Amino acid sequence: MPSRQPLSSTFITRPEQLAHALAIPLEPLQAVHAHYPLRISAYYLQLIKQHGLPLWKQAVPDLKELNDSSGLVDPLDEENLSPVPCLVHKYPDRALFLVCSECAMYCRFCTRKRKVGKPDMVINDQTIAAGLEYLARTPAITDVLVSGGDPFMLPLSRLEQILKALRAIPSVVTIRIGTRVPCTLPSRVTLRLAAMLKKYHPLYINTHFNHPAEITPEAALACGRLADAGIPLGCQTVLLRGVNDSPETIKMLMRQLLRIRVKPYYLFQADLTRGTSHFRTTIETGVDIMRQLIGHVSGMAVPTYALDAPGGGGKIPLTPHYINSLGKTLEFTTYRHLPCSYPNEIIP
Repeated sequence: MPSRQPLSSTFITRPEQLAHALAIPLEPLQAVHAHYPLRISAYYLQLIKQHGLPLWKQAVPDLKELNDSSGLVDPLDEENLSPVPCLVHKYPDRALFLVCSECAMYCRFCTRKRKVGKPDMVINDQTIAAGLEYLARTPAITDVLVSGGDPFMLPLSRLEQILKALRAIPSVVTIRIGTRVPCTLPSRVTLRLAAMLKKYHPLYINTHFNHPAEITPEAALACGRLADAGIPLGCQTVLLRGVNDSPETIKMLMRQLLRIRVKPYYLFQADLTRGTSHFRTTIETGVDIMRQLIGHVSGMAVPTYALDAPGGGGKIPLTPHYINSLGKTLEFTTYRHLPCSYPNEIIP
């Protein structure tokens, strides 16, 4: 790991710092910070200064966060789906294991806005041990997503300790890590980190880029180090109003992700998290974007547009409608909006 810099030089964590850095009023920042914590890496702050609003909206507290009567505190019902603290068992064969309570940046649209970066998100030796014990006694779980917060914010030795313990559970086949560090603090992805991760294959990483301006040489280097360690990389992008809710922006982002060896994986409809309603688009917006991706860019660049169902219902694909009728013949429309048919009978 690189030598640790003082927190004040690596991150903006106080409203006074951000007000000074961006020459904006202090009071609104203080009001939001009292409910939802602030953290922006010095790296991402420079990107905000260069590229403006699409990155600003993701990172800078907004009073709209305090005026959301429609949002849900725990939209995915994670707390009720946690058999032990900090482990979510929603799907039969998968579990979400929360191992870190902090991130390099506190995204204003975060699903776990209720607790990430707050003192009441308690993760310690006891919660890690309880999670590992649950996984060991639940052999139906073969896939574990390690998340938080951001696991890459842990000390290298701590992260390796967790991965080693997971790999020691015979029923755990695949390990996934969810991290936004390659986007928000790419310098943290060192050669030592990549070499450590390489020891725990099959291991996958889902990272998170929302705008083409986030695809920088530093981000490319970070992703390249992980890819060179043999780790498949996917991207989970969130569709955000005023950030990336146009076909042109998403098309450019998906193409640039492939350039840095990251496969577009999901394009998520924003969750119903309290404090984030100003980010949500209509479903029609997302479907229209997908129509302008499918057939117009490489299939490698087409993510699955999905909604994580409120109440813990799981991820539901939201795809453009191409089927017109289905019987002995499939009647459908191509991506060019042309009618087409396909026989739908078994030939003896």
